[in-house]
Amino acid sequence: MAIDPQPDELLSSWLHRLAIANGIAPRLFANVLGLGDGMWSPRLDLRLPRDVAALLCHQSGVPQEAISGMAMTGPALSPLLLPLRENARRNRSTWMQYCPQCLAGDEAPYFRRQWRLASRISCFLHGCGLRDRCPACRSGIASFDQTELMPQQFCARCAFDLRRASKVFVKTSARRLERSIDDICKVEMAKGATTIGELISRLLRVPIIAGVASGKTLTNLSTSSRIRCFEWLADKPVSWLTADEHDAVARRRRLILAAGGHGRLIAHFADFMDKHQGSQSSVRSPPPGADLAVLLEAYSRATDRAIRTKRHPVLAVLRG
Repeated sequence: MAIDPQPDELLSSWLHRLAIANGIAPRLFANVLGLGDGMWSPRLDLRLPRDVAALLCHQSGVPQEAISGMAMTGPALSPLLLPLRENARRNRSTWMQYCPQCLAGDEAPYFRRQWRLASRISCFLHGCGLRDRCPACRSGIASFDQTELMPQQFCARCAFDLRRASKVFVKTSARRLERSIDDICKVEMAKGATTIGELISRLLRVPIIAGVASGKTLTNLSTSSRIRCFEWLADKPVSWLTADEHDAVARRRRLILAAGGHGRLIAHFADFMDKHQGSQSSVRSPPPGADLAVLLEAYSRATDRAIRTKRHPVLAVLRG
């Protein structure tokens, strides 16, 4: 039986759904693919052999490019991937996070690629914190070890329905910081910036900067500990993320951080242009990966006269 991948679906999630749909428990599906036991599907997320990809393509009818696209094989953000750790202690990371409300809203619940990143602590859609364990038995997500024909939204250890997990509160300031960091990463990757490596290094050092876990990197902490890191940093100066960078890079990061994300930044400018220059609705939909530095300089020139009389808070950051 064919199963179509969902938007941003993780390869292992699709494999688990594919197994269940064809009447095979995920743990036994490893044998079908000629793989060993343990965390077989999460391992494929990181390295998908060509022969396995070709087999899946042939048997499922899903294009090989689409199958490979579900894996987490991009080198830029790979240092931020949560490590494959099946039995982590309570204060340590597990390999997967999830949003109960996303799972509850899915027609066929699935796990997202973005949930594998240590830099993600909340759901951008529902505004709640992510979870990395079953709230009933405290086990990490282990769909790969499921021996029954049970959908992956049920804990493989105790059968608790993860969709019923309570909402995790995260301060608004921490969620703004998280979204800003996500946008900064996207913009610098789209630009092919050489600064992305140093940016990732700074993010990995967040626990040390925040003083939450001395000597540990972001990928070693549980989701709850990472939430505390972001909540602490959200109320502090952003110099840890902008210091020692080239002026253009530091300015771009400060602007995104001040606005609370790329989308909010564009909205600020659109509102400003509506007020001072007439309607500029096209501003609200910039092309993907738009160079914010160029965009900001253009706005700065266009609104220079207005700024002399009343400074806009976001543009003030640009000129400050």
